[in-house]
Amino acid sequence: MTKPILYGADYSVYVRIARMALAEKGVDYELVPLDIFAAEGIPAWYLEHHPFGRIPAFEHDGFRLFETGAIARYVDEAFDGPALQPDDRRLRARMNQIIGLLDAYAYRAMVWDVAVERLEKAAPDEKLIAGALKQAETVLKVLASLKAEGPWLLGDQLTLADLHAASIIGYFLKVEEGRKLLARFPVLQDWCDRIVVRTSFSNG
Repeated sequence: MTKPILYGADYSVYVRIARMALAEKGVDYELVPLDIFAAEGIPAWYLEHHPFGRIPAFEHDGFRLFETGAIARYVDEAFDGPALQPDDRRLRARMNQIIGLLDAYAYRAMVWDVAVERLEKAAPDEKLIAGALKQAETVLKVLASLKAEGPWLLGDQLTLADLHAASIIGYFLKVEEGRKLLARFPVLQDWCDRIVVRTSFSNG
């Protein structure tokens, strides 16, 4: 069996999710650096791996995948190691709900409209940031309401929902507004303090 290959860049939230899944399963893999924002553009060969030119893409024994959710689920099911998806159908549905809401409502607001806008723009759009912070607050309220008793979002089992949330919220915490907002939700702050010290997060 060949070593799986992950194509992507360190700066990507979604590449980090896939890397965290691989790390939590203890999978040795090759990361092929790919900067989709490079001046020369996306290399033509990469479109065979991801026809839309996004990252990450994944390959294992000739089997190719793109879309982070599909990659993370495949990694969990194809390799030995601790399960990252619950057996219980309701918990699994909750996991997928959390991942879905993070993709739909958190990623753009927290990552691009707050963190990237604040960190990378010479003249940040304060109106855009303010609106995104309201959206982020709603996301955190909902996430706190959905969190089960226990160390992780679904309780005692670390799941793909935790990896998804850690990558998106971790980027949000690069800016002061993000850190202040998260601190208003102690249950999520405790969860965050727990996950950011995991090797999969620090090396992702």
